[in-house]
Amino acid sequence: MRGLSILGSTGSIGRKALAVAGEFPERFCVKALAAGRNVGLMAEQIRRFAPEAAAVSDPGCAAELVTLLGPQARTRILVGAEGVCAVAAWESAQVTLSAIVGAAGLLPTLAAIDAGKTVALANKETLVMAGALVTARAAEKGVLILPVDSEHSAIFQCLLGQRREALEQILLTASGGPFLNRPGATFAAITREETLRHPNWSMGAKITVDSATLMNKGLEVLEACWLFNVPQEKIRVVVHPQSIVHSMVAFRDGSVIAQLGVPDMKSAIAYALSYPERLPLGLPLPAFSGPLALTFQEPDVERFPCLHLAFKAGRVGGTMPAVLNAANEAGVAAFLETRIGFTDIASLIAHVLERHTPVAEPELGEILAADRWARGAARAWIDRREPRRQQVR
Repeated sequence: MRGLSILGSTGSIGRKALAVAGEFPERFCVKALAAGRNVGLMAEQIRRFAPEAAAVSDPGCAAELVTLLGPQARTRILVGAEGVCAVAAWESAQVTLSAIVGAAGLLPTLAAIDAGKTVALANKETLVMAGALVTARAAEKGVLILPVDSEHSAIFQCLLGQRREALEQILLTASGGPFLNRPGATFAAITREETLRHPNWSMGAKITVDSATLMNKGLEVLEACWLFNVPQEKIRVVVHPQSIVHSMVAFRDGSVIAQLGVPDMKSAIAYALSYPERLPLGLPLPAFSGPLALTFQEPDVERFPCLHLAFKAGRVGGTMPAVLNAANEAGVAAFLETRIGFTDIASLIAHVLERHTPVAEPELGEILAADRWARGAARAWIDRREPRRQQVR
């Protein structure tokens, strides 16, 4: 039986991971949980799985959680970033699922690696920000990093048993999001509500916005470079609106291996938690018995400039990807608060990238400092932009 520590347990990935654990109680035991401020859901999860420890964002949330659980609860309640790192490294867990959204996942993931845990990685920002540092530390500790994103899980599966020197290209698929066929001239009028209606996937708000701008695919390119130890030039983004082919790998003899499945994250999550086994999940196969149209096209970086910006940051390297990520997080948050428009997200990121002087081979402190600088620069841009936007309204 594998002990699990789940970071981001109240998010979409965390909830599905707990569903898998609940479906296979003979295989998994939930040892520790970490979440933000969704105390009500966290309390339900603790009642069901009785973990040894649970971490929440602040003392107020911890006090509320203790009240909800009552005096009979035996779960140890931890608080803040230190609590999350403790959960990540929890002694009785063998696998840590890193599913906290954004840069906040970096330090807990490093804590899990330092503790020798197998890491099921759903937090792409960890490798975007500090890929060299994280992969070097994982190698030093002998830690296996297993991808949870459906695209990276697909690539991982396609590469199993293959000679790496035969790899020609990684073909990273993208759904294209809700605005794939929308005229670029109308993008400035895109609303928060439209953006959050993804055609294929059910995800959290931040990643859904990233999917709509194609920044999510840009971040996945940067993540794939470190996960699979390939240069950026060997990774190509292919738009595949049906989301049936989760990604592909091309080899030097002209062969292409693809991994297919219905668009449901349960499969990739379960594979990372149970690797190398595959669990009987009861998911349907794609509709091979009827007409199954699979179409592919190149991404339009003029309408979706965030993808171009991610490639640009990756080519520069150093602290530039961390700055890209921080500026994007700030821009998406402001968009979700309706403080800026949809097209402003890319403008903000470009502005911040242009003003950053990258550090070529950064240490952890320099990466975190670049992250803080970028957020400050982004806030300043948003504060200047907001009054003008309000006048336009």
